[in-house]
Amino acid sequence: MEARVPPYSMDPVKEDLFRRKGYDPDEVEAHFARVLSDAHCALPDPPASVDARLSSLLPHDGVDRVSSLPDELLGNIVSRLPILDAARAHRRALPPLARGLARRPARPRRLPHPPRRRRARACRRAAHHRRRLPHPPRSPGPFPLRPPHQHLHGGVPAPAHALAPHARRAPRASRSSSGLFNRPCPLDFLLPAAFFGMATLTRLHLGMWRFPDTAAVSRATCFPNLRELGFISVFMESKGLDFILDRSPVLETLCVGGNMFKIPLRLVSQSLRCVHIIGCSFEEIAVVDAPCLERLIYSGGWSIDGATTKVKIGHAPRLQLLGYLDAANHVLEVRKTVVKAGTKASPSTMVPSVRILALEVCFRVRTHVKMIPAILRCFPNVDTLHIMSAETDQPSGKVNLKFWNESGTIECIRSRIKRLEFHYFRWDRSELAFLKFFLGSAMVLKEAVLVISDASFTSVEDLRSKVASLWSMKRASAGSSIRVSIRSKPEGDNMRSYKRSSDFSLADPFAI
Repeated sequence: MEARVPPYSMDPVKEDLFRRKGYDPDEVEAHFARVLSDAHCALPDPPASVDARLSSLLPHDGVDRVSSLPDELLGNIVSRLPILDAARAHRRALPPLARGLARRPARPRRLPHPPRRRRARACRRAAHHRRRLPHPPRSPGPFPLRPPHQHLHGGVPAPAHALAPHARRAPRASRSSSGLFNRPCPLDFLLPAAFFGMATLTRLHLGMWRFPDTAAVSRATCFPNLRELGFISVFMESKGLDFILDRSPVLETLCVGGNMFKIPLRLVSQSLRCVHIIGCSFEEIAVVDAPCLERLIYSGGWSIDGATTKVKIGHAPRLQLLGYLDAANHVLEVRKTVVKAGTKASPSTMVPSVRILALEVCFRVRTHVKMIPAILRCFPNVDTLHIMSAETDQPSGKVNLKFWNESGTIECIRSRIKRLEFHYFRWDRSELAFLKFFLGSAMVLKEAVLVISDASFTSVEDLRSKVASLWSMKRASAGSSIRVSIRSKPEGDNMRSYKRSSDFSLADPFAI
């Protein structure tokens, strides 16, 4: 993962509370550390950085080019700066109130107090001028919405009315970006319905709340400008997400992370381009009607009591990137056909638009490996394949080269795939059997990359011996190359990052 975030402080009151409920406080603290880290990875970058330079001029370039910009553009630029930097910016770009801040010295000289009568006259004059002057214009934002944490005795968060002042101001504010995270817990802190009145939002990220009953939200609610939406550990029902999607006509990216309910996720949107699901458990992920959807990414998933998640691909004619499909925890359904081992390819079971496919497979479990040919036949035009080798404590059979030879031709391997990335390759015999079949069948392959852990070999000589065995494998594509990349296995793969998956400048966000 990109960063670790410390959990909320576990005070004695919380420890006693979790123990009375039958939970180990240390395990709870570690769990919330993972949840908060997922939330951190899912948050977008702020519109301005406190570390950024305020000038793009060269050291000896004294020409002031910024001041020549139109006033409206200057005001927009300054509104995106942290307040201290905005106060130091050029006076022309500032509203009247900020101009006064810019003129003040950084550390004003301490003066003796004037006599009481003089202070009174000064206050009356100041009040008279305030009545005559118009209010400074409202700056357009964006501003992060972070209401202060308020607590009752014992560290229990205050009731929802503590957020009422912020809720009342939110709809009136002209914001384009807002992030509202409830930290510390509990996670069932109700999100005030008034926050759904911010029609100017283009980005909204909510974390660790209970979603309000949609019956309490105005039917006229609409997010006409919302393009980016994130829910991290938000307690909600399916109709809550349906409510938001139905009222966001230009929404392009959606991130759902840390879901704690076994609910179906239905995607119905005419504008969605990217959906990233991080560390969730869903009984069903259904792409019902998403004509603009290009990326569907599922990472760090988990199951409840061994239950599987059905991944249904309906109307998604532009879907180009899909993964990770987990052979152990996912059941693939294309249109109305459930894909099983031995399912024959047909037009009704194919998704021809997908070009990049990522699979997670435990090669020590025979039933999982047997799903690979059937899944690959559903995506005949894949040109980049990512395989993540999963671990298991209970191996149940291996697959040799004979199985792959008897499985028949897999069209995307034979004539489409140009690049293979095999992540966490362990030199297992079942993995080697698949690799031999793949290299011997892939006629247009250009490069195969094996990402191995530094724990998969005991010495440099051992590594050289294993790598040398790769060169002896028969390759159908004479011009293909094999590359080995050594990496320590991280706690989470790079696809836990929402920033990376939603960056359309990256043609393949799965790539190392």
